Amino acid sequence: MSASPEKYQMKRTIIVVGTLLLGAGAVVAQQEVAVQQDNLMRSQAKSMYGVILKMTKGEIPYNQKAVDEALTSLEADVAKIAKTFEVNPKQDVVNATYGASQKVWQNKADFDSKIPPVQKAIADVKGKIHNVATLKAAYTSINDRCTDCHETYRVKLK
Repeated sequence: MSASPEKYQMKRTIIVVGTLLLGAGAVVAQQEVAVQQDNLMRSQAKSMYGVILKMTKGEIPYNQKAVDEALTSLEADVAKIAKTFEVNPKQDVVNATYGASQKVWQNKADFDSKIPPVQKAIADVKGKIHNVATLKAAYTSINDRCTDCHETYRVKLK
């Protein structure tokens, strides 16, 4: 005895809906990975450009505590880059200005090799910044190492 056409149609509908939900779940998961990557880069930008660069330009007053906090935050964030970029989300954050190039995952070893120089640049300046002049030198040193990676592995989306 075979299943009625109604039962067959219901099973088929359940399978199709389930497959669509799984696919949608995968898209959401990929977007979550991309958002985590974007948030990490934004946190670093906040330290570098929202605090350190603005102080070097005189846009905000020099504040040693803020400098030290920015460097500590930057140091912690840079240490998370390799792990945060392990998974290729194969998509960019919706409405993001910048994204990760597919080159990150095509040449992950080279991408990861860009991290220790940034860490060293931060370590080399920690405890040595005491005024705007030393902050400017530190900014240049760190930013140059960040740029080494951005030139190859960051893309402008809009």
